[in-house]
Amino acid sequence: MKVTEDLTKALGRKRGELNISVLELARQTGVSRWTLDKILKNRAGNINPTTLNKLNVWLYEHV
Repeated sequence: MKVTEDLTKALGRKRGELNISVLELARQTGVSRWTLDKILKNRAGNINPTTLNKLNVWLYEHV
């Protein structure tokens, strides 16, 4: 699935609000730090639907 700009912004914004590192975000979401780094730098392209679901669940839990 394609990573949207909205997802990238939401992850970056929430990560900033919580003041957590990419490594901590990886621990909390269950997504590798390498994948998160690509997403946050808009270099991910397509990601696995399972990964997208993990990120959406994490964002939903931290609203």
